[in-house]
Amino acid sequence: MDNSKPDTEAATGQAFDRGESFGCMEPMRISSGSRHRAELMDLVVDLAGTAAGFRRSLPEGIHVALADLVRAMNCYYSNLIEGHDTHPVDIERALKDDFSTDARRRNLQKEARAHIEIQGWIDTGALAERTVSKATILEMHDRFCRLLPDDLLWVKDPASGDRTQITPGRLRDRDVQVGRHVAVSPGAVPRFLKRFEEAYGALGKTEQILATAAAHHRLLWIHPFLDGNGRVARLMSHAMLLQTLDSGGLWSVARGLARNESTYKNHLANCDLDRRNDLDGRGTLSEEALVDFTRFFLDTCLDQVRFMDSLMQPSRLRHRILQWAEEESRTSDLPPKARTVLEAILYRGELPRGEVPGLLDNSGRQARRVVSALVNRNVLTAISSRAPLRLNFPAHLAPRWTPGLFPEVRW
Repeated sequence: MDNSKPDTEAATGQAFDRGESFGCMEPMRISSGSRHRAELMDLVVDLAGTAAGFRRSLPEGIHVALADLVRAMNCYYSNLIEGHDTHPVDIERALKDDFSTDARRRNLQKEARAHIEIQGWIDTGALAERTVSKATILEMHDRFCRLLPDDLLWVKDPASGDRTQITPGRLRDRDVQVGRHVAVSPGAVPRFLKRFEEAYGALGKTEQILATAAAHHRLLWIHPFLDGNGRVARLMSHAMLLQTLDSGGLWSVARGLARNESTYKNHLANCDLDRRNDLDGRGTLSEEALVDFTRFFLDTCLDQVRFMDSLMQPSRLRHRILQWAEEESRTSDLPPKARTVLEAILYRGELPRGEVPGLLDNSGRQARRVVSALVNRNVLTAISSRAPLRLNFPAHLAPRWTPGLFPEVRW
């Protein structure tokens, strides 16, 4: 939501309904008779098995730490698609109320924190079975926009130069055009969101995984808000994958979409096109384009799960973290036995504080010194002073601990 890059072209008008038929949004899903369906279902099965295997490979105590890091990563890449480059180190600072003195950079930090709060709300399972409902789509937009600074709540009409303030959770009240696509009339948006919920809200898990890409595009096609549609669509897709694949928030499709941004946006534009010929489905819109986007989307999900799986292989992760601890101990930035504590947590997932003295074979005072050093470096965390210690993945250590997750910070 940047004044200089609105994603809509607004024209003045009221929330009128031109009476568009739902047929202009069809097909909503890949048809049962599509010659591509078997290939796509194979991708769905592969994705489900790979995602489940990755989650099972990690100690339970690592899940929370990795999900926190992935939340920052997802935010970073989703922002990048919007043209906002807010590095996870800056995002991490924003979560600690450490904001830049530069107004633009501070606003982007607040935008990033808003995104993480909304994704955290999604990751807790708050949406249950209502991921694609009109109420949830409105609530995502409302929750996100209410956390934004005022400067990011304005869009500018490129033709007239007039600026319009975005109202959180409010459907658009004017016509919009995105590229060559003229979205449905503003008064028709509630009708189309109801049809959207009917099409995607009662599917079995396998069918919903297959339909995630279609739902992603069709929400953008409806374009319910003056601004923020792309972000809401990506959050909705994250929620759908979280629910259907039980991903635990341990990987994100946003990274893959951002790393292939031009291909992603070309697919979205192609899905706006009308049916080409008699072999291109039976709806108004091109089914072949929807198939291509679905294939790209599922392949991107698979690529991201496999990337995270290779990155988090226990032996490799253990080697990188313990090597870092050894180097820090040599420079006296960490106590010598900090490595032992990290090794135990990497193996077990968590470590009760009371076991640290016995593990280190020293006094409680010395054990507390080691734990304090690791907590101060933000590599260990606990939900309370008596809770077990768990690993944390600080963004500034990502180049060492999780290389390739996102670019190194640029100073």
